Amino acid sequence: MPLARRLLMNIVERIFRDADRKAIALIGEGQEVTYGRLIEMTDAAAQRISASQAMRVGLDCPNGIAHVVLALAIVRTGKCLVPIASELSARERERVIRETGVGAILDAQGEIREVPMATDMGFDPTALAALNPAFIRFSSGTTGTSKGVVLSHESLLARVTAANRGLGIGPADRIVWILPMAHHFAVSIMLYLLHGATTIIENSHLAEDVLSAATRHGGTVLYGAPFHHALLASEGSGRAWPTLRLAVSTAAALPPGTAETFAQRYGLPLCQGLGIIEVGLPLLNLQRPREKPTSIGSPLPDYHAEVRGDGELFLRGPGMFDAYLHPWRSRVEVLEQGWFHTGDLARIDEDGDIHLLGRSHSVINVAGLKCFPEEIEAILCEVPEVKRARVTGKPNPRFGAVPVAEIVPRDPANPPKISALAAYCRGALARYKVPVEFKLVESVPLTPSGKIQR
Repeated sequence: MPLARRLLMNIVERIFRDADRKAIALIGEGQEVTYGRLIEMTDAAAQRISASQAMRVGLDCPNGIAHVVLALAIVRTGKCLVPIASELSARERERVIRETGVGAILDAQGEIREVPMATDMGFDPTALAALNPAFIRFSSGTTGTSKGVVLSHESLLARVTAANRGLGIGPADRIVWILPMAHHFAVSIMLYLLHGATTIIENSHLAEDVLSAATRHGGTVLYGAPFHHALLASEGSGRAWPTLRLAVSTAAALPPGTAETFAQRYGLPLCQGLGIIEVGLPLLNLQRPREKPTSIGSPLPDYHAEVRGDGELFLRGPGMFDAYLHPWRSRVEVLEQGWFHTGDLARIDEDGDIHLLGRSHSVINVAGLKCFPEEIEAILCEVPEVKRARVTGKPNPRFGAVPVAEIVPRDPANPPKISALAAYCRGALARYKVPVEFKLVESVPLTPSGKIQR
């Protein structure tokens, strides 16, 4: 099939080459899709996509079977997949498209629309193409500077292979999927498909619906955020989940209470892991999840971890990201002799298990989605009446944390209206990034160098 660049490895072709075409790949939306049917659907979509001259294609599609098909189709053609999360504001969407150099956008119906490519992308398209890129996940950096994390076909294959040495996913597994695909697709669902498993797609966040889908279809693996596990732990029907063999918690710190109630409810402990877009899944608490539910465990076989200096966690292993897109920095420029500086503060106990102590930067995890105070502060400071803003995370029993804002008025006698600040944020930010509280203050604490103290 002349869709993919034949001289370069293509991870989707690798998945389809080894697939059992009669096995079930996806369950959801009232249907079961075999691997054979998934290949046919992907090929049909890829034929349309291949007609586009764009090398980076944005996917604007909610969770579902269509998302899986279209994402695979983009990657199979040799083009680079750029997910466009549905919760983004119009301004955030524009930024993703501009700074990743997207040349076309694919919608949920499989219709592709060409878009003018920005001239101020901040990277060399030739250098990017040389990496054999499969996927770019756009995110905001710890300083509020935008960047896209680039993963090549080769890096994706290496990291999902390494991660599965811990997860042990195989053809007999049925993974219950409840995370947003725009944030987690490339590593997790690619892993399940590569190893012949079935993915059960449940778009409802109601615990009773998730449990019903899991028990009806014989779900064996649950991969979610503490937010989802807390909902399932409090599900009131008392129904058992006898086929569940592995429950992984990632995306945010696992509260001890959630771990305890989930284990009591289902008779199986949650295994907390550390997933990082630049690294993959290097750490997973498989050995002592009951005894140490809040630990992220020890490195999986192919990875190494060190705690250095003032307690900062460094990781090394296969499948590291290939580059930061904007501004462009290659993997070699970022890594320190092969080690990735995570920004996490951690300690290693006597058993070699790692415990996170916090962040050396200020990321806020909202129900498994990450937001950065600097990004929100920059938006708030666009309001003329705002002199300075500080955003912090406030613990929340349902979402883990939520952003709250302190506002220093430019003119204390004429402060901004809270309703106007909230409305401005709702127009510029994804909903989960909008502060739930705004407090007018005379000042916010600063470091000696004049930066906001966190």
